[in-house]
Amino acid sequence: VQLQASGGGLVQAGGSLTLSCAASGGDVRRNTIGWFRQAPGKEREFVAAFGWSGNTKYTDPVKGRFTISRNNAKNTVYLQMNSLKPEDTAVYYCAATTVVWGRVTQGNYYGYWGQGTLVTVSS
Repeated sequence: VQLQASGGGLVQAGGSLTLSCAASGGDVRRNTIGWFRQAPGKEREFVAAFGWSGNTKYTDPVKGRFTISRNNAKNTVYLQMNSLKPEDTAVYYCAATTVVWGRVTQGNYYGYWGQGTLVTVSS
């Protein structure tokens, strides 16, 4: 499956952005799609995941601010980001996996990755 992430940009603190992860060559309903981010000088970290069955999981810092969703007709997974903070600044990547749900926060279990989209939140 090929993934293309888009929707990043520059936004002020408190603002919103919606990232898109469009899939081709595979059905998003048969995969867990995860969002990860990597800030400058930091390791990549898990942000959110949408499971093939509709389960969702979020890292604690984004709970209540970010929402992950899926549009089956468009074969696309979205990450709606509200109340953005400067610490959300990072390159955001979407990825696909079929690993068991208990391991979806671990990036090394994802076999397919999009190219990344930069989110910059100014203070």
